[in-house]
Amino acid sequence: MTEPAADICIIGAGSSGIAVAKALHDKGLRFDIYEKGSDIGGMWRYGNDNGLSCAYRSLHIDTSRNNLGYSDFPIPADKPDFLSHQQLLDYLEAYADRFGARSRIRFNCEVTSVEKTDVGWRVTTKENTREYKTVIVANGHLWDPRWPTFSGTFNGTAIHSSQYRTAQPFEDKKVLVVGIGNSAVDIAVDLCKRASSVVLSTRTGTHIMPKYMMGIPIDRWSAFFARKLKFPTLLTRMIMARLIYLAVGDQTRFGVPKPRHPMWREHATLSQELLPYIGHGWISIKPNVTALEGDAIAFADGTQESFDAVIYATGYKASFPFLASEIFSVPEDGGMVDLYRRITPPNRPGLFFAGLVQPIGPTIPLVEIQARWIAAVLTGKVALPSPGDMALEVRDFHQKKINTWLNSARYTLEVDFKDYASELNGDIAKAASGRPAAVASA
Repeated sequence: MTEPAADICIIGAGSSGIAVAKALHDKGLRFDIYEKGSDIGGMWRYGNDNGLSCAYRSLHIDTSRNNLGYSDFPIPADKPDFLSHQQLLDYLEAYADRFGARSRIRFNCEVTSVEKTDVGWRVTTKENTREYKTVIVANGHLWDPRWPTFSGTFNGTAIHSSQYRTAQPFEDKKVLVVGIGNSAVDIAVDLCKRASSVVLSTRTGTHIMPKYMMGIPIDRWSAFFARKLKFPTLLTRMIMARLIYLAVGDQTRFGVPKPRHPMWREHATLSQELLPYIGHGWISIKPNVTALEGDAIAFADGTQESFDAVIYATGYKASFPFLASEIFSVPEDGGMVDLYRRITPPNRPGLFFAGLVQPIGPTIPLVEIQARWIAAVLTGKVALPSPGDMALEVRDFHQKKINTWLNSARYTLEVDFKDYASELNGDIAKAASGRPAAVASA
């Protein structure tokens, strides 16, 4: 007998795509997965031939093992606290094989356009075109570099952190790293014992959070307060800020600027090595760049210094080259992302996004919950509100977001793990009990 054609398309076979595949498979739904590269793993496949991985050789994930994995496929206890990109890839491959996700993946198959039709969506690849009732976008949001705009030109090597792989090309060179997020600090630490000098330039301060406190991964402390003691996120982060100060002291004595906002309003940067390496003279701190002046770079403190190379660790844009902007786009200025429950556009039935979030907390378990929510919607267990009610929810969430975190591009996709997971699980539980899902009020 001929197998019936799938009416669901998943774009991307990274950690989000395979989580969605598993959730749909559990509900007996048929789907196809399109993956640009030749294997699964997305950004966690070092040197991925899909050209979308920003992984560098020394990369380790910042979420500890106990909080990282899918709920029904725990990471083995013999793995280290913080997995390398290769160890995480091995885990993702084992997960995909365990739940049969590979069987529906079309590798080396790049989606070039997704267009709305009267009955669904037309998905075009370089090989063919197919009609689907539903499209689930899981192509990741850490691959399209956001470049800064500084006046002038720089004569040396200039790359974005997404292009950084190893320290070897920067041997004995004077290197400037622009940024103070996790990637910037990781790369500065990776470089500093091979380059002749490493300078970290930042226009803002940040809270430097160690990976360990009293020998225990830092996220297990926050999980203890938030999940075990059930403290609200705000209280948990206030407690963590006090504990971190006890662990690392006054970071300004290392030259790291004091953040303008408390830790519950902005991201912390996770690094065990940065402050000690500054203390040992391996890394130095400068304020924001004001101009590029040939071989030299000018800074906001009025100083100027020559460099051989600049690495811009200035973040990423959330991009969907196969979608027209009038169908969906993410604003680059911290504006409102038009997604009900951070998953589906109110006026685009049949279009869903998985993993288009930046959580306070672990990403993979949260995307697993998103995947179950999508599966519940597609099986009719969770009924979506009207487009108007969905739009109200979107605006309500956006207002809460800008009241909680800073209203900037860095926080466009921000969600709180605890609150967001509760919303999604609540929708699923209400559907199981026959009660309607809650919607935002005007």
